[in-house]
Amino acid sequence: MSPNASRGVLDEPVSEVLARVRFDAAGLVPAIVQQWDSGEVLMVAWMDEAALRATLTDQRGTYFSRSRGRQWVKGETSGNTQYVHGVHLDCDADAILVQVDQQGPACHTGEHSCFDVEGHQGGTASHDGR
Repeated sequence: MSPNASRGVLDEPVSEVLARVRFDAAGLVPAIVQQWDSGEVLMVAWMDEAALRATLTDQRGTYFSRSRGRQWVKGETSGNTQYVHGVHLDCDADAILVQVDQQGPACHTGEHSCFDVEGHQGGTASHDGR
């Protein structure tokens, strides 16, 4: 995707985007986070309305931690930040695709992507090419 490609809902008024999103009973929506230029899936996180609003306005990956019960900005402690290039709602508006420029590892384990482990038939797993 080129830097001039569609930015999805980043081009729409925030209030209109928030009105369309179908948050679950807990007030959350899943967010699939993808590297904007390669298409690599980096992580899955959750957003509440405040996290989505912050992501749309500040263009920094902002999420809701279910375990900590609070909002967090990717990289606030690790320095592994996400600059948001695009945000797209799926057809039912109950999932969000966040396209980012990831600086440093995306996964809390220190791996570039949380999707580094590849399952194989027979139940074995290996790290992606390692």
